[in-house]
Amino acid sequence: MLLASRDIPTEVHGNGRFVLPDRDFTPAYLRTYEEGRLRDKVEEALEALRDCTLCPRHCHVDRLADRFAVCKVGRYARVSSFFPHFGEEDVLRGWAGSGTIFFSWCNLRCVFCQNFETSQIGEGVDVTPRDLAAMMLRLQELGCHNINFVTPEHVVPQILEALPYAIEGGLRVPLVYNTSSYDSLHSIRLMDGVVDIYMPDFKLWEREHSRKYLLAPDYPEVARQVIRAMHEQVGVLKVNEDGLARRGVLVRHLVMPGLLEDTRQILRWLAELSPDTYVNVMDQYHPAWKARTDPKYAGINRPLTAREYREAVAYAREVGLWRLDSRWRRGPFLVAW
Repeated sequence: MLLASRDIPTEVHGNGRFVLPDRDFTPAYLRTYEEGRLRDKVEEALEALRDCTLCPRHCHVDRLADRFAVCKVGRYARVSSFFPHFGEEDVLRGWAGSGTIFFSWCNLRCVFCQNFETSQIGEGVDVTPRDLAAMMLRLQELGCHNINFVTPEHVVPQILEALPYAIEGGLRVPLVYNTSSYDSLHSIRLMDGVVDIYMPDFKLWEREHSRKYLLAPDYPEVARQVIRAMHEQVGVLKVNEDGLARRGVLVRHLVMPGLLEDTRQILRWLAELSPDTYVNVMDQYHPAWKARTDPKYAGINRPLTAREYREAVAYAREVGLWRLDSRWRRGPFLVAW
C-alpha cells in the first residue's frame, strides 16, 4: 500500500499548492527526446568537450581526446557506485530508495569533503554511455523512484550521451541533478528539458571562505547564478500524491561550525528567490579529509553544536522559509508491497 496524501506533512504536501499528480507528470527528457532536441543537446555537449569550459574552471583541454585537468575526467565518466539510496530526503527516497549514481572526481576541492575517497582520490571505474544507461535501467528495475546523479558537474556531456540509450531501453522515472552548484550556465542550459529535479548544495556565501575551504573563490557568485537558472527552468519543488518529488528545486545547505553568518546570508537569499523554496538545512557536518588533520583548518575541526543548528533553523523560519525538510517516513520498510 502507498501512503495516503493525508499522511504527508503540510511542509511537503502544501495543502495541494505544490502537488503535481502523476497523471499530469511526464519526465522532461521524454518530451525533449521525442521532439528531437535531445540529439542536438548531445552533439553540442560532446563538441564542448573539445575545449572544455563546461564548468567554471574553464580548463580549455580537449577531453574528447581523453585529456583532463582539474576534474581529472577525460572522455568517459567514472562511477564509484550505484544503488538504491535510503539516506536521501524522504521526497526522494520514498519507500524504494533514490537511484543514486555516484560519479568519481569533482571540480571542487572541499577540504572537509565527507566522500573524499570518491571526490578527491577518484575511486571507481570508467564507464561507456551504454554502461551508464544500463545502470539507470537497473535502478529503475529495482523500483527506485528516480535516477539521482551525484556530483554530475563535470560529466554533463557523458550523462546526455547515455540518456538516449536509457530512454530506448524504457527509462521513465524522474532525473535528479544532485550538484555542488559549481556548474557553468552552459551546462545548466544543456540540462534544460532534461532534468526534472535539481538538488543544488549552496555551501558558502563569503568569497574568502570559499577560497579557503573549497579552493574556488568565485563559488558564491556561481552558485547564485546557477540556482536562479534552475528555478527559472523548473520552479519550486512539486510532489505527487504520495509525497514523492516530481519536478522543481530542492536546495541543501550544510551548516558548518563557526560559519553561521554564511548560513544566514544563504538562507536570506533563498527566501528572496522564493519563500516556497524547499530547503534541507543539514546538521551532519563532521571534520573529514584535510579539515581533520591540517592546522590551517582548525576553525572547522570540530562538530557542529546543537545550538548552532537551532539558530540556523530558527533563522530560516525568520526570513520566511517554511518548506524545511524533515524526516517523516520511518524507514524503507514503511510500505509493504
